[in-house]
Amino acid sequence: MLPAFLEQDAVEAAPQLLGWKLVSRTAAGITSGYIVEVEAYSMEDPASHSFRGLTPRTAPMFKRAGTIYVYFTYGMHYCMNIVTGPVGHGQALLIRALEPVDGIGLMQARRDLENVNQLTNGPGKLAQALGIDKALSGSHLTDGKLSLEPGFRPADITQTTRIGITKAIDQPWRFFVTGNQFVSRQAARG
Repeated sequence: MLPAFLEQDAVEAAPQLLGWKLVSRTAAGITSGYIVEVEAYSMEDPASHSFRGLTPRTAPMFKRAGTIYVYFTYGMHYCMNIVTGPVGHGQALLIRALEPVDGIGLMQARRDLENVNQLTNGPGKLAQALGIDKALSGSHLTDGKLSLEPGFRPADITQTTRIGITKAIDQPWRFFVTGNQFVSRQAARG
């Protein structure tokens, strides 16, 4: 199922993605979590990978809404984005945190961690917990490996500035479920 709101610009789509369930299907099993924190990025945004245009690395960001864009950062973490808006526009939503739902034991094994609150409360953590890596970059939510399912409608959403970036730091393009215990630590203080 591909929600129609993904056709909108990233900043408009971001709060609407909160509460949806992200499901990962791998040979090891199914894992999932409710999306509780996202950040929006667009090609007009100096903090976005697409700001300098189409490159082999950023090509997925310019594809149709629902395309997956995965990148490797700090030499150790994968980060997963869902492309939004029209083809050719270069925008996406970074999935920053999930509330674990299915396959928690598998997530704990992948992260070598028992504490459920720490499994998916950051973009690198959730990618590891769900078995997401660069091989998924360029795939689409309708391909079956990653998908979205309806979840819950947040009672309250906090909008604030993004974290972990050095450019366009004043853009209020980070959205999270207010009070959710699974948002990233920095977001919880936001």
